[in-house]
Amino acid sequence: MPDFHLFLNDEEKKYLKELVMRSISDKFEGKNDMPEAPESHTLQRELGAFVTLKIDGHLRGCIGNVQGTGELYTTIWEMARAAAFHDPRFPSLTQEELERIDVEVSILGPIRECHSPHQIEVGVHGLIVSRGTHSGLLLPQVATEYGWDRETFLAHTCAKAGLPADAWNKVGSTLFWFEAVVF
Repeated sequence: MPDFHLFLNDEEKKYLKELVMRSISDKFEGKNDMPEAPESHTLQRELGAFVTLKIDGHLRGCIGNVQGTGELYTTIWEMARAAAFHDPRFPSLTQEELERIDVEVSILGPIRECHSPHQIEVGVHGLIVSRGTHSGLLLPQVATEYGWDRETFLAHTCAKAGLPADAWNKVGSTLFWFEAVVF
């Protein structure tokens, strides 16, 4: 798998994190106007992205698009609102919680079929397991946060898809991998 190279400078990263907070706070205020396009060409690229919200180190919402369906900054704007108000695992974020939110943004590289699971690097690769109507995705940082090895990461990705732990290695299942820039 080729390395994913996307360089975001500190200013672009800061812009995206502030955009997440603005998107959510604007929603509380009933504002729905999309911001103007930033000057950065990188932020106008069509890339997949996830927005993760945490409170006191605990997941509070995480939603994203695996592949870009619009400019990166618009994807981040939309995924911020989705993570805050539409993650089915959590109730909608409250305005009181907004002050306590820690934001993490993941910009995804190309999704490719993984034919060599033994080459999966924990903390580098994110995984998708797909079988029939079931599909599960875990971002690269999840395995690192929980201290998982490769096999445990594969098993948890299967569990996320609602599949048996070893489904990634069974006929009829497809394993995909990707890299991400996480900040």
